[in-house]
Amino acid sequence: MLICKSYLNLLPILMLNTSFLLSSLLSVQVMAQQVRTGRRYLRAFVSGFFVAVPVSLTVFDRFACVARVEGASMQPSLNPEAGPGDVVLLNRWSVRNHQVQRGDIVSVLSPKNPQQKIIKRVIGLEGDFIRTLSYKNRYVRIPDGHFWIEGDHHGHSLDSNSFGPVSVGLLHGRASHIIWPPKRWQRIEASLPP
Repeated sequence: MLICKSYLNLLPILMLNTSFLLSSLLSVQVMAQQVRTGRRYLRAFVSGFFVAVPVSLTVFDRFACVARVEGASMQPSLNPEAGPGDVVLLNRWSVRNHQVQRGDIVSVLSPKNPQQKIIKRVIGLEGDFIRTLSYKNRYVRIPDGHFWIEGDHHGHSLDSNSFGPVSVGLLHGRASHIIWPPKRWQRIEASLPP
């Protein structure tokens, strides 16, 4: 009997340990479930990432991209104040067939340095006769497949007056909106300077 009484004394302790073990087992199960949920979220994120990156690259390659305008060559239309410069939205879709009009502000690969993109205004299209500012000939007929670009701030611009007509194959995009700084948010309309 004495042995039975000692076991009875241990019974509350055993029950307490059993409840502790059960609660520990439940918390391990909850943690395992959280790990599985975390893995599920991670797997969804990774698969979403591998879908989003190609889609984003396609959008930036084919439809639009963002560019910072540096320098004074397009003042007062772009960068009217000294500072970090305007950020513009370049519409690449609108120039996919090399369709531009006089007055458009476009981004082109520089004929002098193909590693650099420049942003200028279209002054003339193929077949037009242009009176140049400082080109080697006073009047130039723009050949087929080319256009004439100039910066709005004459004298501070590396443009067609320096390198001549630009091939439409160098066309990168048409500036459609100023998106930064916020106080200058606006659509860019095609217009020729006076």
